[in-house]
Amino acid sequence: MIKSIVNGHVFNGETLLKNHAVIIDGDKVVQVLPQEQLPADIEVDFDLKGNYLVPGFIDLQVNGGGGVMFNNELSVEGLRTIAKAHRQYGTTGLLPTLITDSYDVMRQAIAAITQAIQEGVPGILGVHLEGPFLNPERKGAHAAEKFCVIDEQGFDIITSLKLGKTLITIAPELTTGPMIKRICDQGVVVSAGHTGADYEQTCEALEAGVTGFTHLYNAMTPLQSRAPGMVGAALNDEHSWFGIIADGFHMHPAAFRVAVAAKQQGGAILVTDAMSTVGASEKSFMLDGETIHAIDGRCTNAAGSLAGSDLDMNTAIKNAMKFARVDWMEAVRMATVYPAQAIGVEDQLGFIKPGFQASFVSLDANQNVTGTWIAGEK
Repeated sequence: MIKSIVNGHVFNGETLLKNHAVIIDGDKVVQVLPQEQLPADIEVDFDLKGNYLVPGFIDLQVNGGGGVMFNNELSVEGLRTIAKAHRQYGTTGLLPTLITDSYDVMRQAIAAITQAIQEGVPGILGVHLEGPFLNPERKGAHAAEKFCVIDEQGFDIITSLKLGKTLITIAPELTTGPMIKRICDQGVVVSAGHTGADYEQTCEALEAGVTGFTHLYNAMTPLQSRAPGMVGAALNDEHSWFGIIADGFHMHPAAFRVAVAAKQQGGAILVTDAMSTVGASEKSFMLDGETIHAIDGRCTNAAGSLAGSDLDMNTAIKNAMKFARVDWMEAVRMATVYPAQAIGVEDQLGFIKPGFQASFVSLDANQNVTGTWIAGEK
């Protein structure tokens, strides 16, 4: 069925088109055109009334939402709840993120993701496996007793999702270049994080196929003048991307600004690292038998270590504008175009152009979310 979204300023991922309309046929965009050129016989689905339409936000690191932690509820309904919670903040595509757990739990998680995609749960793009192939020296809030190295069984699990995208976070110093290449050859996107790798080891991992860095600065070797560390490698490399958490807790705003300024355009990607507290009234949750509290937006365990975030993507975009001093359109790209490119779906998502999936966010003059569409459905 052909319908339209009218009377808006459309940011198509590249430029802002004023007084435009978007025509949708089913789940795809078929035309973006000036409002006065809209055919009279096209049904109006939504009138933006002079407000904004942007590509739907894409979040590559979502541990939970709506009171549900993915680790704790490995089901289609759990995934549906998480996606719904983030949708109110403009996220129309996400990678539910499994924090370090056993192989059995990983299999259950992938089975739930597969079923959710088969059933068309709105917004589920694949899975992010954050662990268990991590370094105990940089464990953060992960359960180090569950860490292991990538063996053949682990390889089979992390390459087993046949629908959607798989992103994994590994400590590259604890595996080999050939193993990284084998994983990448199966279409898995490999990111480095929770790692003690130095600059040289990180460069070797990049050559082997690592393309991303998980929550830059956090749980990795820092940038120092004579030891650039993983942070230095991430900022210096011109072909990789990093996820960055714009909550004001995971790094100082000045450090956020320096990272974004140092990286090539398209390399800094907003992620929330959101826990179950996002979109929920309950501001505590269980992680590996430990209670995590979100207090004034900061999620910590009993030891005071950061344990994910209470951040939503629309707030992350606003914070990125403030912290990094980037304009609104660039901040939106950090949550749309760039994550789509990072996981290889930039031919389907991240833009409002003919042939692309009709996944959008409508925003008012203050950049507050007023509506979302996923694959043409409001």
